[in-house]
Amino acid sequence: VQLQASGGGLVQTGGSLRLSCVVSGLPFSPFSRNAMGWFRQAPGKEREFVAAITRSGDTTYYRDSVKGRFTISRDNAKNTVYLQMNSLKPEDTAVYYCGARDGGSNLQYPRYYRFWGQGTLVTVSS
Repeated sequence: VQLQASGGGLVQTGGSLRLSCVVSGLPFSPFSRNAMGWFRQAPGKEREFVAAITRSGDTTYYRDSVKGRFTISRDNAKNTVYLQMNSLKPEDTAVYYCGARDGGSNLQYPRYYRFWGQGTLVTVSS
């Protein structure tokens, strides 16, 4: 199983980044059988929920602090999930991880995700 996250980098406050996570080898095939989520972890803090999307892509969930700024989407034909991040703030600085899981409930809880990518670092300068 591979979840390859990319797109992180250094950006100024108010800037934008688009994260991608390409998935392969999931036991629950095809890709569209898996709900996907983005989580982040800042130094010294626990991993926290950012956004999630259902298997079909028709429902999305966000933590309150990113609503209206971040958009999660997926392309099932490309086995890829995206996180468009706009109006970035210094408090968004973290390593961002994509996760994959079966099932469609409790998508905001990392413990329900079976597979994780390696993470991509997002740094927002003030």
